[in-house]
Amino acid sequence: MNKNIAIMGCGWLGYSLAKSLIQEGFTVFGTTTSEDKMPILQTVGITPYRISISEKGITGPITTLLGNAETLIINIPPKLRGSNPENYIKKMEHLCGALKKSKVKKVVFVSSTSVYGDDQGVINDDILPKPTTASGKQLLASEKLFSALPNIETTIIRFGGLIGKDRHPVTMLSGKTGLRNGNHPVNLIHLEDCIGIIKSILKKQWWGEIFNAAFPLHPSKKEYYQQIAKQKGLIPPEYDENPSLSGKIIDPSRLILVKKYLFLTSIYI
Repeated sequence: MNKNIAIMGCGWLGYSLAKSLIQEGFTVFGTTTSEDKMPILQTVGITPYRISISEKGITGPITTLLGNAETLIINIPPKLRGSNPENYIKKMEHLCGALKKSKVKKVVFVSSTSVYGDDQGVINDDILPKPTTASGKQLLASEKLFSALPNIETTIIRFGGLIGKDRHPVTMLSGKTGLRNGNHPVNLIHLEDCIGIIKSILKKQWWGEIFNAAFPLHPSKKEYYQQIAKQKGLIPPEYDENPSLSGKIIDPSRLILVKKYLFLTSIYI
């Protein structure tokens, strides 16, 4: 196994993944869009590159980055909120164009369970996605772009909502009232398991696959977030009493039963 890894997007997940890989002897080349973050990446052993992708193209030494590694991890979420939503698919088309000219042979594309609609019920890896949100639709289209790349094996991971010791949705929900869909199940995954699954793909050569990745416990949003708020000493969020019929449960049984992946960290942190 080639231990040179390029990570496109060293945000919360990418930065933590890079540090974990470096501790295990991998050489990591990572990107950021911020000049200020370059020395931060370098301090932990990441070889940093300032690269940005827009609808117009790629700015920065993308050819050099992709020349350093045969495996690329793409961790760039869509930015569809705010006054200037972007065309994420166009950005990923530019990245695909660069990959076609590179020596990269393996790609891990970090996607999201938003590619599934909220009314799809229990969802395993064999269920066809039916996205209802703009981000879900763009992610699904991007998945197809990378899967269709010639001479490159792409594995797609559809992560649930990411949580960690310093990041949890309850901090934003605390004290809010009249929240909807309190009966919907949660589909969450801890940062440590995100890292664990990606490292398993690299080490065990799980290429050309699609994985649903959420912790296999799905309490209702109301039950879960109210309990977590109390654990953290926060004001619990309040949900309306009009339950809706929709909601989805992300089933990671392929990871657990077929690949024998053992989830490391509970969502009750």
